[in-house]
Amino acid sequence: MTKDSMLIAGNWKMNGLSAALAELQAIAAGLPAACAQADIAALVCLPASLLSRGAEAVRNSRLALGGQDCHFADSGAHTGDIAAPMLKDAGASYVIVGHSERRADHCETDELIHRKAEAAWRAGLVAVLCVGETLEQREQGAALEIVGRQCEAAIPAGAAADRLVIAYEPVWAIGTGKVPTRDNVAEMHNFIRQKLHRRFGEMGEKIRLLYGGSVKPDNAAALLSVPHVHGALIGGASLNHKDFLAIIAAAATLP
Repeated sequence: MTKDSMLIAGNWKMNGLSAALAELQAIAAGLPAACAQADIAALVCLPASLLSRGAEAVRNSRLALGGQDCHFADSGAHTGDIAAPMLKDAGASYVIVGHSERRADHCETDELIHRKAEAAWRAGLVAVLCVGETLEQREQGAALEIVGRQCEAAIPAGAAADRLVIAYEPVWAIGTGKVPTRDNVAEMHNFIRQKLHRRFGEMGEKIRLLYGGSVKPDNAAALLSVPHVHGALIGGASLNHKDFLAIIAAAATLP
């Protein structure tokens, strides 16, 4: 997998009112220049309240849109939830499942995330499935064990590169400004790649692995150049079009 096949994904989380659509349009407008000649895919995962309007705002651009979560059922009596087919209908082509904030705030288990990924696939969405350890788990030397267990339990059978992306997010680095060393990232991404290869064979080599955790314009190139890193899942920096486009431009400069 080459670096010019990277996916740079933004996660707006619980941010964004109607006025924020101008930032989304600025991202879409700036993509051709930021990507230069590189074949980089760009994605923004919006709050559900903005998704349909966002899809209209960036129609005919190269910017893909996604949801931030979905229910495991395709429809039904689940007040306040959103189904994967609804996201698809609103203009999404991706959906995040298993983000650490969902795991923490809503006690989501790997088994539930497994079912959500399957729901995403049924709807024709690419699942961006998140794995990662807390600071306590890393300090106890259990980081690989935790992430390995998450990969085994949360990733459904039949995973393929055209419908699954794995995002490694060290929970202790999200929104804190703390960033793992290149060696930390390389070790974990190599570990995940080996897990995927053992389980899915040649297809496991093609599934994109994103790094997520305090990615900013000034550290993007260093993080994205780590072996087995094929993109980034970006939080705060994706809310500002200049920062997000700068990260994409950094990816485009890599060999």
